[in-house]
Amino acid sequence: MNWDAFITCAVTGSGLSHHKSDKVPVTPQQIADACVEAAKAGAAVAHVHVRDPGTGMPSRDPALYREVVARVRDSGTDVVLNLTAGMGGDIVLGSPEAPLPLNADGTDLVGATERLVHVEELLPEICTLDCGTMNFAEADYVMTNTPGMLRAMARRIQAAGVKPEIEIFDLGHLWLAKTLVDEGLIDDPVLVQLCMGIPFGAPYDMNSLSAMLNNMPEGWVYSMFSIGRMQLPYVAQAVLAGGNVRVGLEDNIWLDRGVTASNGDLVERSVTMLSAMNVSVMTPAQVREKLGLKKRW
Repeated sequence: MNWDAFITCAVTGSGLSHHKSDKVPVTPQQIADACVEAAKAGAAVAHVHVRDPGTGMPSRDPALYREVVARVRDSGTDVVLNLTAGMGGDIVLGSPEAPLPLNADGTDLVGATERLVHVEELLPEICTLDCGTMNFAEADYVMTNTPGMLRAMARRIQAAGVKPEIEIFDLGHLWLAKTLVDEGLIDDPVLVQLCMGIPFGAPYDMNSLSAMLNNMPEGWVYSMFSIGRMQLPYVAQAVLAGGNVRVGLEDNIWLDRGVTASNGDLVERSVTMLSAMNVSVMTPAQVREKLGLKKRW
């Protein structure tokens, strides 16, 4: 049981959820406002993707990250910023009978330096490191993160003085994370996010989660979440399993049956659940102390 937990709010993500709910933030102003809203509701960490303001589609344009970060910082709101570094590893194959050439519309595959331009410029306190390659539910899409790519990215993140949050979608990803730590590419305290219930990674069931937890090295700090209707149940599951909490519109757009949520709604519901369990919700300052972070502004 974790009696002192922090909440991360993943405010927008890179999926097509903006077509399903008008509460999903798209523009830099909306994304920054969502970070502030989540922080005021009780989230210590805001996890940030950016989107093309015109189309709502995912982007890795450093100018968009620059604007989001500036707006959050200028607001005076105290929140730990966690910028994704997961963009730029997307492969979409042509078809089952003709996988090559790759589908140019969906493929976005770039090098380690380009994937980290915004991180090395803006120096957030945390950035993500997706620790493995994985098939998603889409027929021909592969999230691609080779060991060589991850080693190169981990070195650059370490040199920048940014804390990587290692995204773990399956048990083999945890094995690879241990290897990066053993090789000295990730510093203590190690921070992990267990991403459960995402097709076709680790299911959200207890057997799968137990396998993850049974292989978690002692001393690592971990959060966990699941998607859709299992997001809020995982708030309780996370602290019962000794971890921390992630909610937000990246992973779930619903507050109740038929009721779309805002990011603030999901954080407020999480705070209510944790308080009812006598769990103390950590502040950004407490998270910085726990993870050895330095406030950047």
